Amino acid sequence: MNSQTYAWLVLSASVLAEVLGTLALRYAEGFTRLWPSAAVVACYSCAIWLMSVAVKHLEMGLTYAVWAGAGTALTALLGIIWFQETISVLRFAGLGCIVVGVIALNLSAR
Repeated sequence: MNSQTYAWLVLSASVLAEVLGTLALRYAEGFTRLWPSAAVVACYSCAIWLMSVAVKHLEMGLTYAVWAGAGTALTALLGIIWFQETISVLRFAGLGCIVVGVIALNLSAR
């Protein structure tokens, strides 16, 4: 496996860790519940560490933009599915813009 492929897989794992941490944050109730709070800290720590590994092989701006954009889009989508958050045409369009932006950044880095 080449270093670029490895870096993208690590970045994907970082995004998943960040999203899991954000989902746990919903259950932490202001850090008053021990296990969800511990999950938040563990997941966010893991996400940052994994991103630091990915940034060794990818451009920093691209890495952060993909991490933030993908994490935001996935978290919003899971909020709609898991927590029955509202979905509107504008919200759906915004999520689409995030996805298109991440793809454009990726293509421009090549």
